Amino acid sequence: MSWLRNHKHTVYRAAVGAAAISLICFIWAGVNLYRNRKLLETEIAARDYVGRGGSQGNSQGSSQGNNQGSSQGDSQGSSQGDSQGSSQGDSQESSRDCGQWDTYLFGGDVVEYSGKRYRRSSYVKAILCIGVDRSGEMTEKTTTGFGGQADGVFLIAQDTARNTIKILMIPRDTMTDITLTDLSGNELGKDMQHLTLAYAYGDGREKSCQYMVDAVSELLGGLKIEWYLAADTSVIPVLNDEVGGVTVTIETDGMENRDPALVKGETVTLKGKQAEVFVRYRDVNVDHSALYRMDQQQQYIKGFFQAVQRHSAKDSGLVVRLFERIQDYMVTNMTKDQYLKVAMDAVTGGKLGDEDFYTVPGEGVVTLRFDEFYADREALIPILLELFYREIE
Repeated sequence: MSWLRNHKHTVYRAAVGAAAISLICFIWAGVNLYRNRKLLETEIAARDYVGRGGSQGNSQGSSQGNNQGSSQGDSQGSSQGDSQGSSQGDSQESSRDCGQWDTYLFGGDVVEYSGKRYRRSSYVKAILCIGVDRSGEMTEKTTTGFGGQADGVFLIAQDTARNTIKILMIPRDTMTDITLTDLSGNELGKDMQHLTLAYAYGDGREKSCQYMVDAVSELLGGLKIEWYLAADTSVIPVLNDEVGGVTVTIETDGMENRDPALVKGETVTLKGKQAEVFVRYRDVNVDHSALYRMDQQQQYIKGFFQAVQRHSAKDSGLVVRLFERIQDYMVTNMTKDQYLKVAMDAVTGGKLGDEDFYTVPGEGVVTLRFDEFYADREALIPILLELFYREIE
């Protein structure tokens, strides 16, 4: 009879196991269905909005007087009296009047601002650089939600004529329209969410990068972004040690909890994992800690390029070797010659100083769950004109 009891126990365990698996699958399916339903509701609402032709002249997700990227009396992607891609009396170039913000303010070749006209500089390239909070190689595509988020977002203005670069730092918590997808990667429309999530909705490679490009371009009024380069933040120690370490001053409390050498007020030459700790550390219990962290990142970028300049003067193959070390940990639509050109411009273009860094202006808002940052797009206009346009005489 013992075999019968053992058989019953085996059947019982199998039944319990099957029930547990079924319950887990049921819960997972329910969560997924709920998530997809909410995303579909967003898409339906967007379609319904478009079908109504907007909300009395205001762009989607905005209201008059709201600084969350809206323009008074403008419909999405248009300006009063002007159609997209047209100019006043000139069919060969598009002209935008900066008197009011619209979604595609910088989508044309020519912009009008404060009585002056500006043309997009053909020799200044916009390159979106993305630091992704994942660990490991980036050679394979991932499922939606598993490819990491954009932990650092920087737009480089590369002046190919003067061989210089300038950097626009974009807060990761910036609220802007991003593309939403389901777990199968099917696009479900757009919604205003944190910029950092735009990368997560992609495939961890090209699609993620393109979603980031689209989101940042829309945030910046339709500015054309030619290239992108995303890298896993775990490459920071590799690059750091290849240039002999980067010297920084610790200006943040609490970093010593991650590494005892990183004490506020101390000047330290970062080695190994210390570099990643310094670049990524923030106190999540402090409101807008991601904004304050950008000062650390700016200090590190300046120090890194100074170290590259010092070592490349004696080692001509350093820059090439740096990219070879991280080849499997980055995704880019640039050719090798193109990204090496950007790197060499940074190295040979003189000192990278505070005057070469810009930050998207705006206001941080604390919610019950997350920090949010809303760009002041009117204040962005002169910055973008300075970086990417030239005045027409």
